[in-house]
Amino acid sequence: MGPGDLAQVLRHLKTHRHPKLLVGLDVTDDAAVYALSQRQALVATVDFFPPVVDDPYAYGGIAAANAMSDVYAMGGKVLLALNVVAFPQALDKKILAAILQGGADKVKEAGGVVAGGHTVADAEPKYGLCVIGQVDPRKVMTKGRAKPGARLFLTKPLGTGVITTALKQKKAKPEWVQAAVQSMLALNRKASELAVKNGVRSATDITGFGLLGHAHEMAKASRAHFVIRHEFLPFLPGARECAEMGCLPGGGKRNRSHLLPEGKPSRVRLPEGLPQAVADLCFNPETSGGLLLAVPKQKAKLLSTAFARARIPLYEIGFVAQGRGLTVV
Repeated sequence: MGPGDLAQVLRHLKTHRHPKLLVGLDVTDDAAVYALSQRQALVATVDFFPPVVDDPYAYGGIAAANAMSDVYAMGGKVLLALNVVAFPQALDKKILAAILQGGADKVKEAGGVVAGGHTVADAEPKYGLCVIGQVDPRKVMTKGRAKPGARLFLTKPLGTGVITTALKQKKAKPEWVQAAVQSMLALNRKASELAVKNGVRSATDITGFGLLGHAHEMAKASRAHFVIRHEFLPFLPGARECAEMGCLPGGGKRNRSHLLPEGKPSRVRLPEGLPQAVADLCFNPETSGGLLLAVPKQKAKLLSTAFARARIPLYEIGFVAQGRGLTVV
């Protein structure tokens, strides 16, 4: 669902509070956090979607990486996962076996284990995971802890949504698809560990609501003003070309409508002259995207050094200011 539709549904939902539920439905965040003790809490999330690539094994790995990313966005580590499967009865079961193997291998890479799951028959394949992790409650990263003066960093380039759409339309070059698949399969595990170790306490992962959708959620939850410099944004090879060809997933339109509603105040301010392709890439959904980190100014250099030593990409894309809202400059 798009962010606007989801907000409309949740607006009417009566939530129930529990003293041990540290993060739940009463706040907008990436996963639930349930305290077990002063030093240990569970992190729980679920995510699944239809195929984004043709290779079933890669699809399984991508879906698993995407689901586990919510645990990493909260600063946690993965313990176990349960498969969530919808599969057409007419399709070869070897395809499903390859999907499940891809997911299981990715969970193993994360240091966890697949412990079961549930299947239903459906006209369209869908796969994902229910993931359980653990986190130190004192070191949880949430969307609402970004402070003015913090630097904004992104850990993966943008563009998976437009490239996978171009793949479906048979317009994507093989090297574009290869780079996108490699990015989607990459776990956010090490990036999360380094962020927590270096004192980051505010983060989210960039997925279905796109960069601006998730950045807006962080800014709103933090009651702060996020400023993103469009010339600093990193894009996957071929991403701008795909956007310029009009290979845009439908979710991008929903994201744009939510942030720039007609006849209502805009939730994001865009600069005049912003290239259309860049704007589209900012609104478009990402699959298994990177982490958006709000890093205290005094710790930004240490974090950059740590990422460089670990050979993990890290892109500074903006900063947090006083006030409210989200501005692209």
